Amino acid sequence: MTTARKHTALPKAQILIEALPWLTRHHGRTVVIKFGGNAMVDDELKAAFAQDVVFLRQAGLKPVVVHGGGPQISAQLDKQGLASEFKAGLRVTTPEAMDVVRMVLAGQVQRELVGLLNRHGPLAVGLTGEDAHTITAVRHRPVIDGEPVDIGRVGEITAIDTGAIQALLDDGRIPVVSSIARSADDHHVYNVNADTAAAALAAALGAETLMVLTDVEGLYEDWPNSDDVISRLTATELEKLLPELSSGMVPKMEGCLHAVRGGVETARVIDGRVQHSILLEIFTDEGIGTMVVPDEAPDTQGES
Repeated sequence: MTTARKHTALPKAQILIEALPWLTRHHGRTVVIKFGGNAMVDDELKAAFAQDVVFLRQAGLKPVVVHGGGPQISAQLDKQGLASEFKAGLRVTTPEAMDVVRMVLAGQVQRELVGLLNRHGPLAVGLTGEDAHTITAVRHRPVIDGEPVDIGRVGEITAIDTGAIQALLDDGRIPVVSSIARSADDHHVYNVNADTAAAALAAALGAETLMVLTDVEGLYEDWPNSDDVISRLTATELEKLLPELSSGMVPKMEGCLHAVRGGVETARVIDGRVQHSILLEIFTDEGIGTMVVPDEAPDTQGES
């Protein structure tokens, strides 16, 4: 009796089978992905990101991509002789700087991302929060040392209209959204923090998951004394940690908190420096990064 030949491709089948429960669970669900950090400036990471997003779409999920463009905006402002100034972790945005923000986000970063996604088929459609009044905002005045401070054309989101995005999703497209907003009276355009915009869109769309790409492995338990990553925490646990976080992580984790409090089932911070981190997070038993869940969530350990 002959024994069955061992096929070298068998591990591929095992990997696909491991993904099966996650493919079943996430099928037809909306996932909002905040694109940022190193993944925005490294060509290999950009290409892998585009592959991941298209894979999600072809696997039956409904991905929505939200992006900012901090490094690219700073570079263009510098080229035009305009200073980059930050207060309370937010870019001071003069009317001149706002023109640059708009040009870079909608005309450069978004175009490149749409192009990368569309190498795999006619899938991606770019829009900004201005389009169809998707994101409405008012001027944001952060409080510094007890006083509200004017930081220019920086917006605080007041309303989300998901109609245009939902129409694109229903048509099988991948919306790519630049984090720019308009005022309700249409007179002003605002620069909106992309982490905040992604969280607000995830909640408004009733997304299953918000994923935020960062340049760290996740939320560390005891940084800088340890590089152990917190794999899962509840909204209340996160809220208690917020005052201790570094300024760069605050908008990301506040976004995660806002999303799960707004009905999103899980919010995840993942390392965008790792190729295919999105697939590792959604379709493997181990997962990577930090997952935030609502306070009443069942134990989803291993579902990260």
